[in-house]
Amino acid sequence: MADVRVTYDKTANAAYVYLTDPQTHVKSAHMYPCDPVDVDGMINLDFDEQDRLIGIEVLAATSKLPEYLLRSAERLDAEGA
Repeated sequence: MADVRVTYDKTANAAYVYLTDPQTHVKSAHMYPCDPVDVDGMINLDFDEQDRLIGIEVLAATSKLPEYLLRSAERLDAEGA
């Protein structure tokens, strides 16, 4: 099973799911925002220069992602420090 890195900022209620090799740094070339009306929040898809999906940003994360995932995510806010 592949390891997937997830970060979470409770203050912003935002999470990011990295779909790249944790040992490499891949830069986003463009972002595709999902329709906030359809998903009742904001989800942004990040793609690299070869149009491969490299990450997913989830705003209003507590309403979109399972609690266990947010609990186990790498914390970016002061609470996680």
